[in-house]
Amino acid sequence: MSIPGAVLAPQVSRGLMLLFAVAAGLSVANVYYAQPLLDMLARDFAISRAAIGVVVTATQVGCGLALVFLVPLGDIVDRRRLMTMQLGLLVIALAVVGTARSPTALLAGMLGVGLMGTAMTQGLISYAASAAAPHERGHVVGATQGGVFLGVLLARVFAGGISDLAGWRGVYVCSTLLMLGLALPLRKGLPMLASRRGHTSYMQLLVSMLTLLRDEHVLRIRGALALFMWAAFNIFWSALVLPLGSPPYNFSHTAIGAFGLVGAIGALAAARAGRLADRGFGERTSAAALLLLLLAWWPLSLMPWSLWMLVIGILLLDMGGQALHVTNQSLILRSKPEAHSRLIGLYMLFYAAGSGLGAIGTTATYAYAGWNGVCLLGAAVSLLALLFWLATFRISFSSRHTAATDK
Repeated sequence: MSIPGAVLAPQVSRGLMLLFAVAAGLSVANVYYAQPLLDMLARDFAISRAAIGVVVTATQVGCGLALVFLVPLGDIVDRRRLMTMQLGLLVIALAVVGTARSPTALLAGMLGVGLMGTAMTQGLISYAASAAAPHERGHVVGATQGGVFLGVLLARVFAGGISDLAGWRGVYVCSTLLMLGLALPLRKGLPMLASRRGHTSYMQLLVSMLTLLRDEHVLRIRGALALFMWAAFNIFWSALVLPLGSPPYNFSHTAIGAFGLVGAIGALAAARAGRLADRGFGERTSAAALLLLLLAWWPLSLMPWSLWMLVIGILLLDMGGQALHVTNQSLILRSKPEAHSRLIGLYMLFYAAGSGLGAIGTTATYAYAGWNGVCLLGAAVSLLALLFWLATFRISFSSRHTAATDK
């Protein structure tokens, strides 16, 4: 029996939390290394610049397949053994990319990197949630998600710097060595968790994801919020290169990518959002995060007059987005510990859909309406997210009030 107001001891140590964050950050970074290297890849493999985007497409296909077919495995097999196997396969995929001599080998390797990089990243998040006690779950998930966010931000910077020194193959050689160096700490540091396999087959596991999507009200609401949020994110980041790469700025891709580092503070806010969710303030945190997401578009729209306003806008956008992302995951993972991996996989499918929808039409919007048109589109999507949260919150609040009155 717990004593109200008592401080409960953490189940996940700081060292283990750091291991989850570092491992997840290094895993997800592999998915993003190729983006600043596309020019080099196009030249070395004689692929036209118009077609080189297929490299990113292959990686994203791998991501989608991982969310549906690999991430749910954590609910029926030993997670530590699964992480070890996936890490080994990721090392092989990175080696295939680094030594590829044909476009076919390159695309096969990129598909494998997307597949295993995503499986490990999301598997580690569900692993961290399952290892944590209920009172610290949001904080642990927030810390792990912070590592993921930093991994995404720093991947482009790392790839750009290493490629300047050792070419694009050097990036994948270094990444292969980093992942190999992670093998022993993961094997020794990850805790053993009780197996939940029971009599569930792999096909039953996949079919059960549809049942979860139907039955889990919180998953559907939080997934929809994630879709809106990541659509807004991709509207901004897909269009940013267009004004900054043109007069009067004429910034290089490296300089444009550096603006992403401003968002690193969002990773610091992520753990705090998880703590607030643990204390029962998930809805308040969601409201604040969605307001930040909407307000960010005002300073972003002022970019033509001041780059400092761009920095402020990026800061607000990333703080709001990451706080909402962590809160979403914390609330989703409160229930059904036996289904954490499936819940994460389903939630991230909403994320992937939002990312794709946000990129569609953004460049066309810029061509017809300029930067202000892009900002209006982003603000409209962010406003829809806020209105959707408000509507669902009122419905949930009315349902709770009615239930309490009936009692």
